[in-house]
Amino acid sequence: MAVPYTLTTVRPVQLGLVVLQADETLERDMRHLLPLSTEMLVSRVASGVELDRQMITQMQGKLTAAAELLPRGAGFGAVAYGCTSATAQIGARQVAGLIKKGVATDHVTDPVTSLVAACAALNIRTLGLITPYIATISNQLRQVLEEAGINVIRLLSFEESLEENVVRISADSIIDAAVEMGRSTACEAVFLSCTNLRTLDIIDAIERKINKPVLSSNQVLAWHLMQLANVAPPAGLPGRLWLS
Repeated sequence: MAVPYTLTTVRPVQLGLVVLQADETLERDMRHLLPLSTEMLVSRVASGVELDRQMITQMQGKLTAAAELLPRGAGFGAVAYGCTSATAQIGARQVAGLIKKGVATDHVTDPVTSLVAACAALNIRTLGLITPYIATISNQLRQVLEEAGINVIRLLSFEESLEENVVRISADSIIDAAVEMGRSTACEAVFLSCTNLRTLDIIDAIERKINKPVLSSNQVLAWHLMQLANVAPPAGLPGRLWLS
């Protein structure tokens, strides 16, 4: 026998996230950064074991299908694509178009777009850039940031192509690189690039050492998602960005 029921008209703010198959970090960081009042709904896009231009080109053709796997009944305040280097290669506008073909939302962001917005909010014009990528990928990101009006005064890279190694680069290695970068008087802030790099727990420690803002791919992505969806961030999140 069928039981009568009603449908609620109340729903939380829902945010969508398209994550690389190889990424072990972004979902964890987002659940730490986003308030409990929001729902984060996640899809994965197939990606290779090595981050290079060929893999990014192949992934580009799968973005719309990945976005289509997000729940059809959800009402997304914003959707994020979680790959810094691929956004720099594909182009933020193209990424947004591919995501919007697969899911209904007014707002799409990515780590590059989010970083540019964060730098504007903090009035940052010069960055020190730290990446785990091979040179061709790092240089493309640098070019895209400079085209957006952000002067990358120096680039340091671990030059690691294997995603399973990127996620396991030690905190001490990242801190040492960031502190070296931050010593430059021309560097207004340091950006730790890559959603798979585990940086969230060390942002505050680096900021104390260099007395400058430290931004990371996952931190700026969460910040911009909340901005777009008109969601207030919880208290005590890492980095000066949240004070802007």
